[in-house]
Amino acid sequence: MDLDTVRTFVVAADTGQFQEAAAELAVTQQAVSKRIAALERDLGVRLFTRTARGAELTIDGQAFLPHARELLRAAESAAASVRPGRRPLRVDVIASRGAASGLMRGFHHAYPEISLDVVMLLDIETAVAAIRSGAIDASFRAVAAPGRPFGEDIESVRVLDEPLQLLTGPAHALAGTRSVTVAQLDGHRIWMPGIVPGAEWTAYYDDLVAEFGLTIETTGPNFGSDALLDTIADTPALATFMGEHTRLIWPADHGLRRIPVTDPTPVYPHSLLWHRDNPHPSLATLRAHLAATTADHDAAGAWTPDWVIPR
Repeated sequence: MDLDTVRTFVVAADTGQFQEAAAELAVTQQAVSKRIAALERDLGVRLFTRTARGAELTIDGQAFLPHARELLRAAESAAASVRPGRRPLRVDVIASRGAASGLMRGFHHAYPEISLDVVMLLDIETAVAAIRSGAIDASFRAVAAPGRPFGEDIESVRVLDEPLQLLTGPAHALAGTRSVTVAQLDGHRIWMPGIVPGAEWTAYYDDLVAEFGLTIETTGPNFGSDALLDTIADTPALATFMGEHTRLIWPADHGLRRIPVTDPTPVYPHSLLWHRDNPHPSLATLRAHLAATTADHDAAGAWTPDWVIPR
């Protein structure tokens, strides 16, 4: 059913005059008559009767009017759902308890009037494809991983450098230290089953191992953060890395320790990715918010891989 004919019918019903309907729709009276006639043919009924005072709805016209209004409301709602500025800003944060999720919570607190859809896409290729298709507006990633150029249509900006911490159980040899240098980690087993081939964090930790000669083990299946925390708590020989802004909760009797790493401090670089032609006005607001609220990058005493984009 043609929406222009339905809209013309509703305006004509509201004004009671084809001439006034034509003026409101900025078309000729003849065009109004043709649209109404076409709609009547489609429905197989008369919608108006002509009178000396104009056009009055028939019984069928009265029955059709509320449905016609609903058709127009549905069409407007459908258009608004994808209209920039009217639909929610869709952002990928990878995981619910990571630093990127915290950045988006801060943005929501600062701009509660902006509607958000937060999604979690593990794979970077999936995230970039979703940006290109318009399924999401932005994604937090470590950019650019070596050998993984995104093309000129994908833009990015570095928004947060997250220091790494060593997470140990209470019986670990380093559990009692206030901080630990990278050199002191030599010979200690760091267990990170979440490192998988192709992930950008895998490229980061590969370079960390190559730079400082650390021992990172990825053996065994990844049963998630709860299983990782249980194992670290119960196994004195194992530790793991965790971002400073990662928010995990564990039982008090685990006795886990978060220990800052220094000399240098490895920092994980979080960047925001988006499509250069994305018109969503809230995307610009998010970028401005992140630029104003996140810390400076390339701080003295910090380490990042050579492939990380500058600020």
